[in-house]
Amino acid sequence: MQLDVVNTSNQKVGALDLRDEVFGNRVRTDLIWEAVRHEQAEERRGTHATKTRGEVAGSGRKLWKQKGTGRARVSDVRNPIWRKGGTTLGPQPRDYGYAFPKKMARGALRDALAAKLRDGQVVVVDALAVSEPKTREAARLLKGLGHTRKTLVIDVAPADALVLSTRNLAGVKLVQANRVTARDVMDCAKVIASQAALTRLQEALA
Repeated sequence: MQLDVVNTSNQKVGALDLRDEVFGNRVRTDLIWEAVRHEQAEERRGTHATKTRGEVAGSGRKLWKQKGTGRARVSDVRNPIWRKGGTTLGPQPRDYGYAFPKKMARGALRDALAAKLRDGQVVVVDALAVSEPKTREAARLLKGLGHTRKTLVIDVAPADALVLSTRNLAGVKLVQANRVTARDVMDCAKVIASQAALTRLQEALA
């Protein structure tokens, strides 16, 4: 399978050979879902907390004697049955992260890229560069390459000018080739990658 390589003016300047064993297999949407779910779980703060009966304000004094009053037995004002009492079995701070095999993460990224390739949503550029670190320069470059709503830009080692000029663009995310995830790929409408970045990804995912 071959993919056209264009320049920053969106003119074809070559072609990139893609390995069928990397991008030609069946796309496993279940694996992509697992990878996205894992990344979202890792991002959860897990700081939710409710106060138990030992943490809410109030005296621990027994309100009335156990027997002889005709009323239901009761302990103190902090008991969970009463208004403003503690919460029983409420949420407590926890870590939502869990182990995710590297082989599955690579497979999910491979399938996510294959899905974008199949849908014609990947553009390969010979070199990603802007003349000066200006937002309008990056906007002009990406618009010419097909950026409309949400675009993922992948480069091996983005130049400082490219980083500075894209960080304020709405709907644009710039990542290094060795840091891209399946969630990054699936969360965009178009992938714009440098030829070096896609070659590096193909080698890593083989």
